[in-house]
Amino acid sequence: MTDDPNQEPQMDAASMYLEETFTDRKVGAIRRLTPVKSDGSVDPTRPVLFIGQAEMMTNMGPLPISFEIEAQSLEEAIASFASAAAAAVERTVQQLQELRRQAASQLVIPQGGMPNLTGGPPGHGGKIQLP
Repeated sequence: MTDDPNQEPQMDAASMYLEETFTDRKVGAIRRLTPVKSDGSVDPTRPVLFIGQAEMMTNMGPLPISFEIEAQSLEEAIASFASAAAAAVERTVQQLQELRRQAASQLVIPQGGMPNLTGGPPGHGGKIQLP
């Protein structure tokens, strides 16, 4: 994509991949991305990529996770799936914890309270102020 919002999105003919999906229908899926030229023939100058896909259950429901698997073949990707998925889940948990920490630190409790908006005694308004 481009940074110019007025320009139409264009496919990059030099970065095309053929995508294949493999799954065991239980744990997840592996996408094999084979680099191809714009005519569809295999491009041997670029590496084949393997992308793992799994779901992590959260209290809000399933969270899809995608992660690159360092492998030279589908067989290697299958063997490396579990460790790559575990690392991706760990990164995701850390990112979720950081997002929670950031959200919690945005709450500011002022010293004197909010102005009196309820008609009650001064200084007894709300205590939480959002930035």
